Amino acid sequence: MNFPENFYWGGATAANQYEGGWNLGGRGPALTDFTTGGSARTNRYLTYFDENGEPQKTRTSIVSSGIPKNAKLAVFEDEYYPNHTGADFYHRYKEDIALFKEMGMNMFRMSISWSRIYPLGIEEEPNKEGLAFYRNVFEELKKNGIEPLVTISHYDDPAYIATEIGWEDPKTIELYFKFAKTVMDEYHDLVKYWLTFNEINSLLMSSAFVPDYPQEKTRLSYIQLHNKFVASAKAVKYAHETYPQFVMGCMIAGLVNYPFTCDPKDILAAQQKMQNYFWYCGDVQARGKYPSCSKKIWTEYGLDPQFFDKDAQLLKEGKADLFTFSYYNTTCVTTHKDVAKDGAGNLSMGAKNPYIHYSDWGWGVDADGLRYILNEIEDRYSLPIMIVENGLGAHDVLEDGHVHDPYRIEYFKCHIKAMDDALRDGVNLIGYTPWGIVDLVSASTGEMAKRYGVIYVDLDDEGKGTFKRYKKDSFEYYANVIRTNGKEYE
Repeated sequence: MNFPENFYWGGATAANQYEGGWNLGGRGPALTDFTTGGSARTNRYLTYFDENGEPQKTRTSIVSSGIPKNAKLAVFEDEYYPNHTGADFYHRYKEDIALFKEMGMNMFRMSISWSRIYPLGIEEEPNKEGLAFYRNVFEELKKNGIEPLVTISHYDDPAYIATEIGWEDPKTIELYFKFAKTVMDEYHDLVKYWLTFNEINSLLMSSAFVPDYPQEKTRLSYIQLHNKFVASAKAVKYAHETYPQFVMGCMIAGLVNYPFTCDPKDILAAQQKMQNYFWYCGDVQARGKYPSCSKKIWTEYGLDPQFFDKDAQLLKEGKADLFTFSYYNTTCVTTHKDVAKDGAGNLSMGAKNPYIHYSDWGWGVDADGLRYILNEIEDRYSLPIMIVENGLGAHDVLEDGHVHDPYRIEYFKCHIKAMDDALRDGVNLIGYTPWGIVDLVSASTGEMAKRYGVIYVDLDDEGKGTFKRYKKDSFEYYANVIRTNGKEYE
């Protein structure tokens, strides 16, 4: 087996889905605090009062949310907001970290809630209670021999910034930088590994997935994305100049597209999707410059190249040291009509691949695709790589204090084998933190039923439950993988 001795085995979470304590400790509201629960079959909504004071809801998702101008976000008594409690890490972090240690984890990926540090996002001074909470968490991790991998921004913008300013406004760059600088300065003695944004290419997901997505919205997404690139580069440059021990990473959503047929038009269409939604972002973050396809994209959406070119030097100076990405599935791209679609659950992505099987939420399980994209990333960027999200969302059943999840173990087996094969190929893979190591709220649907964890949380889709933790069968499996450093994954 090829896993190096210092390989990072861990798990991943995000504050807005896991932490809870939404109105405790001086925390302000984040945009996700106003989103209701949903399911694979129903929509998730953002709730607000319109300009006439009438209660309203609008469809929302991890990639596209918003309310009409002059409307005010609101929490309604007859709605359930699962992010308010998450899985209650806010009160149970010591318990969870003890389970991480028992499992053998040596890395824990988590995020810092921006509005716990700056409640509105515009304050001059940070919230001291928020700073103290995360210091306590990081100290507990260190005490248990677990390295934190910290995402500075993980779909968790303060509600005020999201609704009153927005990433299209350059002001948000400076507000983000103040937040990033604050937490890096505060925890420089406890945190070495940082990711500036989670799945920074998520702004383009609607364009990738939604047929006939409005061109003007896509145009705005490229402007917002550029401002995020600039914000990331400022943070990375500051870290390199101030804390040379830091390892600064990018994080890209692993959108892997295959041509559905050997029709050259399908091959070109798949290549274009990879360029537009994956390499476009990876190149800026890891190479420090926009790829050759960018000018074509800007022209298509009527964007001025000077808007992007003016920050070329900063992007070059703010390149990432580490390439991290999420990987859940692959999809097929075709120019042919009348083909079966995948994503039958909550994301419709492309043509259904007859050579792989699909999860309960219609996501294609494709471990070979992981090996494929690892090799592509290695050859393109020559940076250390981490897979910081990967996992199977499934319906788990708690019976007599036990959860038997052989389907998740099989998922782990084939993906860890793909990692092992990629290491044999020469890929510089240094870490693996599967998603939702503890059951948490689904970002896309707001439900608990879509469970990823190896640790079960007693909580249902209506917010009922004890929050008690139970070790699934996959907990023992993953613990053995870690204990043997990947030698016993089969």
